[in-house]
Amino acid sequence: MPWSNQSGGGGRRGGNGPWGQPPRGGGGGPTPPDLEELLRRSQDKLRQVLPGGGGGSATSFLPLVLVAMVGFWLYQSVYVVQPDEVGIELRFGEAKSEINPPGMHFILWPIESVEKPKVLQENQETITGAANRGNDGGIMLSGDQNLVDVRFTVLWRIGDPVKYLFNVADQEGIVRKVSEAAMREYVGRTRADEFRTRGRELAQGTVSALIQSTLDSYDAGILITAVNIEQAAPPAEVGDAFQEVQRAQQDQAKFKQDAQAYANKRLGDARGEASQVREAALGYRDRVIAEAIGESQRFTSVYTEYANAPDVTRRRIYLETMENVLARSNKVVIDSNGANGVVPYLPLPALQQGQAQAAGQENR
Repeated sequence: MPWSNQSGGGGRRGGNGPWGQPPRGGGGGPTPPDLEELLRRSQDKLRQVLPGGGGGSATSFLPLVLVAMVGFWLYQSVYVVQPDEVGIELRFGEAKSEINPPGMHFILWPIESVEKPKVLQENQETITGAANRGNDGGIMLSGDQNLVDVRFTVLWRIGDPVKYLFNVADQEGIVRKVSEAAMREYVGRTRADEFRTRGRELAQGTVSALIQSTLDSYDAGILITAVNIEQAAPPAEVGDAFQEVQRAQQDQAKFKQDAQAYANKRLGDARGEASQVREAALGYRDRVIAEAIGESQRFTSVYTEYANAPDVTRRRIYLETMENVLARSNKVVIDSNGANGVVPYLPLPALQQGQAQAAGQENR
């Protein structure tokens, strides 16, 4: 044969076999391990480890394997629902109608599985502005064409766990997107100064209702509990200008308050003066009426006396009248018995003038 001719010496060359390996027990290099010997040694070691020395067949492994499989199946089939969770069991991926409360429950694994959403946990999503997120997520355009940097927080929890798990994906993401869209819609219909100042409470309630209605239209199973606007300020680039406007508005309000206070003071003074004039007029009216009544009563009494004694009354009236007339006129006393044709008289006017001057000096 060809290989015999090449190997030489009855099919050997240099004492090797036909594939170049030396014969067992022969010289010419190390002897490789026997595969049958390795298998035999491995079986001996396995028999030493197994209970009973492993003597017999493989049927002695079966109870241990069955116990391990049953334990693993029970471990996968029994589950515990925590106090803030509910259990939604799935059979071939389809949710069952019942919702399991907290506690220990059982499913038929692997044809059944369970989802345990945390229905009592309140989640929070914060929508911030460009300074925090690196984009314009919080910069919104108001109804009067002004920019507002809005940062607000949305608090929500799971309302319907089945809808929450199977109707929408990325629940946190959809809450963020719907919340931002609702806030942009409200800010776009509102004046910037109103939204930043007195309109925050109204904005929180309106935006919360808008978010909830949108999520309900998606059957998301999410319940919005609160919307808190933490910041509603102008962008940083125009912050100084808005501060100037706010200071001007504050000054305007101060001037209005000062003017209103001055008006109230003047109005109070005018009302006081009017009340004083009115009281004086009422007093004058009462005095004039009283004097008129007194004069009329006096005239009535005089007339009664005149009717009883006309001559006496007439003479008394004459004397009183002369007294009043002569008291206001200059008096000259003439002596009809004067001698030598000279009419002596008493200078009563000069005396009266001197008395008036003396009375004036005393008053001073």
